[in-house]
Amino acid sequence: MDKSASMALEIIPLGGLGEIGMNLMVYGYGGKLLVVDCGLAFPNPDTPGVDLIIPDTRFLADNRDRIVGFVMTHGHEDHIGALPYIWPDLEGPVYGTAMTLGLLKGKFREHNLLNRVQWVQVNYRQSFQLGPFSIRFIQVTHSIVDSAALAITTPLGTIVHTGDFKIDHTPVGGRPTDLHSLAHMGEEGVLALLSDSTNINRPGVTISELEISPVFDKIFPTARGLLLVATFSSNIERIQQIIHAAVRVGRKVVLNGRSMLANVAVARGLGYLTIPPDTLVDLRDIGRYPRQSMLVISTGSQGESNSSLVRIAAGDHREIVVQEGDMVVLSSKFIPGNERTIWTLINQLVRSGVEVVHEKNVPEIHVSGHAPRGDLKLMLALIRPRFFIPIHGEMRHLRSHRELAVQMGVLPSHAVVMENGDRGILEKDSLRIDETKVPCGRVFVDGKGVGDVGDIVLRDRLHLSEDGLVVVVLVLDKVSGQSVQRPELLTRGVVYEDGNQELLAEAKDAVEKALALGPKALDFADEEGAGPREVAQRALRRFFKKRLGRRPVVIPLVMEM
Repeated sequence: MDKSASMALEIIPLGGLGEIGMNLMVYGYGGKLLVVDCGLAFPNPDTPGVDLIIPDTRFLADNRDRIVGFVMTHGHEDHIGALPYIWPDLEGPVYGTAMTLGLLKGKFREHNLLNRVQWVQVNYRQSFQLGPFSIRFIQVTHSIVDSAALAITTPLGTIVHTGDFKIDHTPVGGRPTDLHSLAHMGEEGVLALLSDSTNINRPGVTISELEISPVFDKIFPTARGLLLVATFSSNIERIQQIIHAAVRVGRKVVLNGRSMLANVAVARGLGYLTIPPDTLVDLRDIGRYPRQSMLVISTGSQGESNSSLVRIAAGDHREIVVQEGDMVVLSSKFIPGNERTIWTLINQLVRSGVEVVHEKNVPEIHVSGHAPRGDLKLMLALIRPRFFIPIHGEMRHLRSHRELAVQMGVLPSHAVVMENGDRGILEKDSLRIDETKVPCGRVFVDGKGVGDVGDIVLRDRLHLSEDGLVVVVLVLDKVSGQSVQRPELLTRGVVYEDGNQELLAEAKDAVEKALALGPKALDFADEEGAGPREVAQRALRRFFKKRLGRRPVVIPLVMEM
C-alpha cells in the first residue's frame, strides 16, 4: 500500500465498472481489505465455448493475508456467482442475508467447499466489525428478496454502497427499501455514495411489483391450452405472484428448470415463498393432467443456449411439449445483448402455433429490479454524500449518473467515474485516482478449466468458427524426406467435400508443387527451419486465400515410412 495513502480509504473495483455484470469491489483501509460481492458474467459471441466469465483476482491473491472477509449484497449471479471459483485461493468468512447465503451454500456444495467456509448470516440494521470496517446492512428492494445496501464505516467516515436496488413502496413481500435508515445516515453525514447505475437512462420512478398481478389476472384466463410462464428463477416475489394467479384460474403449477427448483426450495425453507396445498405437481406427472389445467413456471426467458425453454421450443424437452393453442408468457425484460436469442426463441414458439406474451407486446408484464432516474435522484437526496462514485454499468451509464449527482449538488471535483483496475484514494477532503493500477480483467471458465482458456485460445476458436479447418496428411520417406504418396486433405467448415472434389484436387496439387520446389518458392525468411510440414501449411493457406478468400486453420500431420 502507498504509505501516503495508508490512512486513506482505497476503493478498488475489479469488476462491474464499464460493463454489465461481474461485480466485485474492494475497500482497503489500515492495511486491511474488504471484498464486496464477487459476480460473474455470461459468455457472448466473442467468447465461443466459454461457460462463464469471472473477474481476474490476482490482486486479491497477492494480498490474501489482508482480506478480512467477503460481504455479499444479494444473491444474483452477477454478484455472487464467481465466489466459489476464487474463494479457495483467498479464503475468509462470507457474510450475507439468509436468502443470499442459502443460494451461495448450494453453489459451494456443488464445488465440495461447503464445510470449509465460515458462514455468517446478517440481519438488517445489525452492525458487525471486520477489521477496521464497521458494516451495517440496509434493506432495499430488488428483483430478489433479501437484498441489501451497505453502510461501511471507518475512522474517515461512512461509505454507502447501494448494491442493486430500486425503491418499491409496496413490494410483494412487504419488505420495502429502508428509507428511514438511509435518511438518518444522510442526516448524520455520509462521506461517499457508490450507487447502482444500471437504469440511469430510464426516466421516472419504479412501478410497484404489485401492479403485475392484475396483468396476470387479465392474461391467464385467455389461455386455452397449456400455460407456461418464464421468469428469472431468483425473482421469488414474481414466482409468488404467478402461483397465486394460477390458483385463481384453477391451474396446478409445475416447476421446470434446475435453478428454478433449487431457488424455490431455498425460498420455501426460509418462508419467503408459500405454495397452497395440492397446487404443486411434479414435472414427471404433468401428462396425467389436462393441458388446460396446468401452468408451468420455467427458466430460459433469455433464450439461453440449452435452457429448458429453448429445449421446449425446439421439441427436445422430455416432459413438456407445446402445441397449437398453448400460451407462453415471458415475464422478464429483454436484457441488452440477448435480443437476438430471445426473438429466435419467440419465433420458434410461434411457429408451433403458440401465443407468446412478452414485454414488447405487453410492457406491463415485467418490472425492472433496478432504480430508474427518479429513484436514483431520491437516493442522492436522502444520502447527501460529500463524494460520489457511480457503479454497476457501462461507461455511458456511469457518466450519466455522475452528471445527475452534480445536478443534485455534489461538487464536480467530488464526483468521479472509475474503471476496473483503478485505485481510488478517498480522504476527508479529496478523492483522486492513483496513477498506479491494479491487475484486472476476465478469466474464462470452460468446463472444469478455470483460466486455462486465454485470448490466444479464443482467437483460435473464433478463427475456426469463421474460416474452418483443413488437415493435410503427408506421408514421407524417412530417409530422403520425399513424399511417397499424394497428400490427403480433411476439411471442416471450409467447403462441402463431396461437392468440391475438383477444388480439393487442386489444393493437393498445390501442396505437391510446393514440396517439390521447397521453401525458397514460398518466401520463407528462414529456409533452414522450413520443413515439409511448414511448406505444406503455407502452401494451403495461400491456396485457400487466393481461391476462396478464406484463411482456414491448417494443421499438417506427417507420417514417416
